[in-house]
Amino acid sequence: MNDPRYTRLADVLTQHSTSLAAGEHLLVETWDIPEDMIIALVESAQRAGAHVHVVANNSRIQRAQMISIEDAALESMAQIDRHRMKQMDAYIGLRGSENASELSDVPEDRMKARGRLYMKPVHFEERVKNTKWCVLRWPNAGMAQLAQMSTSAFRDFYFNVCTVDYGKMQGAADALAARMNRTDRVRLLGPGETDLSFSIKDIPSVPCCGSHNIPDGECFTAPVRDSVNGIIQFNTPTLYNGVSFENIKLVFKDGKVTESWSARNADKLESILNTDEGARFVGEFAIGFNPYVLHPMKDTLFDEKIAGSIHFTPGQAYEEADNGNRSEIHWDNVMIQRPEYGGGEIHFDDEVVRKDGLFVVEDLLPLNPENLK
Repeated sequence: MNDPRYTRLADVLTQHSTSLAAGEHLLVETWDIPEDMIIALVESAQRAGAHVHVVANNSRIQRAQMISIEDAALESMAQIDRHRMKQMDAYIGLRGSENASELSDVPEDRMKARGRLYMKPVHFEERVKNTKWCVLRWPNAGMAQLAQMSTSAFRDFYFNVCTVDYGKMQGAADALAARMNRTDRVRLLGPGETDLSFSIKDIPSVPCCGSHNIPDGECFTAPVRDSVNGIIQFNTPTLYNGVSFENIKLVFKDGKVTESWSARNADKLESILNTDEGARFVGEFAIGFNPYVLHPMKDTLFDEKIAGSIHFTPGQAYEEADNGNRSEIHWDNVMIQRPEYGGGEIHFDDEVVRKDGLFVVEDLLPLNPENLK
């Protein structure tokens, strides 16, 4: 039987996240998603009068395809899929692979080629810029294991997180965006060796409350490209192209990563940072505040929304908050500043605005977890 939570989530995606209107074309692209959820999305979109196009992918098949795929095949796929994307008004992507490391043994040069020849033209240049889009992960046993929860408990957690009152969150987040838009200098202190300074002057800040990612709950901007100096020490494990990294530390001088360290796969970290010139510069700085997401689970769409966190992103800048950095990568690395993770502070122009994960200035108090639930 169809879980009624499927319909509730589908309605969030079609009514709030993409705001579908009659006559619009929606592309639903899935990886290893239950048929009942896909059907719930189709039915919800059709109730809005939209025309629904569906592509259902399989991660194991994708791995087999990617192992030895040639550049010419990627270019042909991109040409076809970009043409289809140009016909779309909206896009919803649901990713549900049982194995988060399914692509970990795909040769690195093939993954980079996929980013350059397929992901960039189809998604970064067409989908992101020209559609109303939303992407999300799907709860499964693999994600529950990463979150160190039972499958049943994780599913309950998932639906609480993904169907939070995003309208209420939006009102609170607008105040943070306004304050960030008035800010020049940002300083991050702690945990660990973290002491990082940079400017966000004249770069727009964008509150994200369910319009592009589910779960959501962040406000992002970008540092002035050459203004980043100091050390940042991330305390959240991360997966990039199926490879696991832990305790990443980056040293910046005039915007560029000059030293890097990781407790795992340090050589691959350096390889990623050497992808292109822009990979050693930062394209995004964001503050996370989803009240239901408290602990990392090696899933970026969740981890970057952790209450009391920030993420700092080597690679491509978003058009909405553009500092001019261009790269084939966009790698959100997360640092949690709540006391149980080592604490820390965010300073805007020498004023402490968040301490140990909680906002401490009057206009931002509504963003603290107890006020968003």
